[in-house]
Amino acid sequence: MRNTLFTIGYEGLAPERLHAALTEAGVRVLADVRAVANSRKRGFSKGALKAGLEEAGLGYEHFRSLGTPKSGREAARAHDAGLMRKIYCDEVLDTADGGLALDGLAELAARAPTCLLCFERDPARCHRRVLAERLAERGFETVDLYGAFL
Repeated sequence: MRNTLFTIGYEGLAPERLHAALTEAGVRVLADVRAVANSRKRGFSKGALKAGLEEAGLGYEHFRSLGTPKSGREAARAHDAGLMRKIYCDEVLDTADGGLALDGLAELAARAPTCLLCFERDPARCHRRVLAERLAERGFETVDLYGAFL
């Protein structure tokens, strides 16, 4: 039996919509895979996000070391998914620290229904797609969540 890994981007969502999408899907833990867990968007900086999730009965884990480096974020903003992917793999996933962090994420996701969080709504433009592909090699299937706009 395969484990399910969920992904979601908070672009365009209010925190309440994020919580609803996660709860409806049966997610128990949100794995924040942003290198910088700050946001100008209300409710999505690390402290506020964690508090809101806990209030909604959901867990929160920050996997900072699985975030995209600045050069990768710049490539994503320039709509160059191929360059973003290369940078992310070279500088994060294919390093010893990245491998250990990916192991930790896989262990978490095997224990409880887990959803990867980053900003970009479209998973094809985000490093969480690369993470999902690597976890598929370990027996996970991916479901992308989108949530309803407010």
